[in-house]
Amino acid sequence: MDSEDHRNQVGNGVTAIIANERYFAGKPAHYEETLTEVQRQHIEAQKQAGQTVIAIGTLTELIGIIGVADELREDLPTVMNKLNQLGIKEKMLLTGDNQQTAEVIAKQAAIDHVYAELLPADKMTSIAAMQKKHHVAMVGDGINDAPALAAADLGIAVKGAGTDTAMEAADVVLMAESLEKLPFVFRLSKRTMQIIKQNIIFAIIIKALAFALVFPGWMTLWMAVLSDSGAAVLVVLNALRLVRTKD
Repeated sequence: MDSEDHRNQVGNGVTAIIANERYFAGKPAHYEETLTEVQRQHIEAQKQAGQTVIAIGTLTELIGIIGVADELREDLPTVMNKLNQLGIKEKMLLTGDNQQTAEVIAKQAAIDHVYAELLPADKMTSIAAMQKKHHVAMVGDGINDAPALAAADLGIAVKGAGTDTAMEAADVVLMAESLEKLPFVFRLSKRTMQIIKQNIIFAIIIKALAFALVFPGWMTLWMAVLSDSGAAVLVVLNALRLVRTKD
């Protein structure tokens, strides 16, 4: 069946025209004012089963509901364990899914806190609240994650499953759909900061020694050139140690 004029209602659902009538697929809240008691019971039953409920119908009338559930990524428990070892203090799940579904996923993935039924703006607000206490990294892949990715201190998008909008908003893009590289990103970042600090210290020490030789008149032109070039070479060689960082 052909459809046209597709529109994305961010944080709510999508619409399209089929056979000259516009249809909606998305959150059941779109039909909140017209839901019958039986429909509410079916929706609640699917939520209790840990499913995300998708409502389908015209713009004003609910036709049916579909319950879907995300499969936990096989690598997620291992990734979470590695993040714990790296000293990541708190892990939080920000999702537009219902509370029951979010709690099931969070329990399986050993995530500390759950914030469910969030719109994109709500995710951004949650990030801002966390930033008052912590430096915050956000991992996401969808268009609804883009504002939060941009607001976080570090935004990480997953390319394999992600949208262009999410990748443009992120600071780092994982080139595979798997999250296995996520701990490596943090480990490499820490290693990079260590080497940057080392390079600053090396440069200051060499410059200080060269400056100290000026007062007694021991500093020659060649010594000045060597101290300057030597500092640059030392910094570059030290930075090359990053290439040896293994996953």
